[in-house]
Amino acid sequence: MASPATTQTVRPLDGLQLDTSGPPESTGLAAEHLRLLGARAEPVSDTSADARTGRITLTGDGFLPHEAHVTWAAAAASGITDEATVQAATGVMAVHGRRDGEPRGLAVDYVATATAVLTVQGLLAGLVGQTRGGTAARVATSADRAGLLAVSQYLAAAGADEGEAAELAPGGPPFTAADGLLFELETLDPGAWAAFWRALDAPADAIRAGWRPFQFRYATACAPFPQALHAATRAHTWQHIRQAASASGAEVCPLHTLARRAAEHDAAAPWSLAPQGAGHHGRSVRPAVERPLTGLTVLEAGRRIQAPLSAHLLGLLGAEVIRIEPPGGDPLRGMPPACSGVSARWLALNRGKQAVEVDIKAPSGRRRLREMTAEADVFLHNWAPGKAAQLGLDTDDLTAVNPALVYAYTSGWADRLPGAPMGTDFMVQARTGVGEAVRPADEAPAPSLMTLLDVLGGLLGTEAVLAGLLLRERTGQGVRVDSSLLGAADVLTAPAMRRAAAGGSARRPAGFRRPLPTADGWIAPADVCAAAAGAYDLHDASTDEALAWLREHGLTATAVTTDLADLHHDPRFAGSISRDAHGAPAVPDPWSFA
Repeated sequence: MASPATTQTVRPLDGLQLDTSGPPESTGLAAEHLRLLGARAEPVSDTSADARTGRITLTGDGFLPHEAHVTWAAAAASGITDEATVQAATGVMAVHGRRDGEPRGLAVDYVATATAVLTVQGLLAGLVGQTRGGTAARVATSADRAGLLAVSQYLAAAGADEGEAAELAPGGPPFTAADGLLFELETLDPGAWAAFWRALDAPADAIRAGWRPFQFRYATACAPFPQALHAATRAHTWQHIRQAASASGAEVCPLHTLARRAAEHDAAAPWSLAPQGAGHHGRSVRPAVERPLTGLTVLEAGRRIQAPLSAHLLGLLGAEVIRIEPPGGDPLRGMPPACSGVSARWLALNRGKQAVEVDIKAPSGRRRLREMTAEADVFLHNWAPGKAAQLGLDTDDLTAVNPALVYAYTSGWADRLPGAPMGTDFMVQARTGVGEAVRPADEAPAPSLMTLLDVLGGLLGTEAVLAGLLLRERTGQGVRVDSSLLGAADVLTAPAMRRAAAGGSARRPAGFRRPLPTADGWIAPADVCAAAAGAYDLHDASTDEALAWLREHGLTATAVTTDLADLHHDPRFAGSISRDAHGAPAVPDPWSFA
């Protein structure tokens, strides 16, 4: 392998050859990201291989061949064959459908997108392992494991020792103004919430009753507001609603169309990498094949989902993750429901991490964090814009004490949209047209209350960190990496935006990925079988009978998971879902190395 000190590279995969085979839906997006990272690809890839398995190989520039295999399901007999069936089986349809009171399919290829990013992660991690003395490996990913990862927080809550702290019932944003405009509302402050609604003459009891479901909607994927709140917004114009938000400190954002987002899209990559000053990282630990980041240390100062999930995945790849928490610890540890006294949702993102309490508001705390950074490989955070610079903990500050550091910032907007609203999942969905993309043409646009962008943004954050680590290993330089929820939204909606930019219909047709009811549940046909399956009346048949009937007629479908607690015993995932030391459900690692 060439010495990192002498290898001339600007991007982490410069000098490597990319080859793909198998179905484009399994390899296309992953190959696109690998090309953005510098890999060279042949104009035509082999599509004669097994149609069920995608294969991606990276070779050259001193690296041993590194291969990824991508399938829809880890178990071939699971009945999971495409995006529709994987959404149905893993619980994605159930979570996305909570606000509607019944399972609904996402009209975007969300799980396939997540699988592609996880595939790139596995390839990058294996190459990082090679630069550190490890051996070449083959990595396998599957869409069913990506789907389980996407719902892991909801699955953990469903298997907790206690019930939810907020009601699981239909309802939620967006709200509608008197002139018909749909909009999202965001605030983390109960005072701002109350002031906004008082300005719209909402009843006091509805204001009080609405705060809890609004506050917990990120956790529950539903928000059963009092109807009086929806009535209040319908009684006022958008101009008045904007004024109320401005005066109260809340934020509102109209739902943008995909066509509008396509028109303004800057074609930026979903992350950016910027080499910093040269440095030297002296520790050398030969990593195991299945844990290619063994011996690396990640400091994570994250909150909510995006950065904690990024660090969680780095930990699964072998890194030691040290979580920086405020004095008294992360308050989300106590968020119900709990397993053995610890929040089940918190465990889904943070199990296995070390925790160190640091008061970053105090000079002594910031000094301690800089000292810790001197011994780390990665510093990762998702603080509010400008906070790192205000604290003296920005890139220049920390690379001054560790020039070989990979400094990673997972943000909302990446400073790409001037005047953008608060960079939270649902506001980014509203601003980028995701609310239109996730629903077919016969449904009103509405951002999903499943945290689609927080999860996908976390996955892209991990991808960016791994790219930064590989670039560092090949050049000897520290690297600044940036990723964002905006980048996640653009990756997710790219096919829809391409349709819009070409003048076609950006949205999927009426009824797209809508499950079919049976006498005792729901089934979801594969996308290519949906029209034929929908022609049969299955209401009086049991789910098993309906599936058998469709199979006899050459049609593929699978049962829709409606209770995530059932996944633990679902034969489609036999033995893959375990329980951690606290008794919380834990999904399998999304990659297998061999």
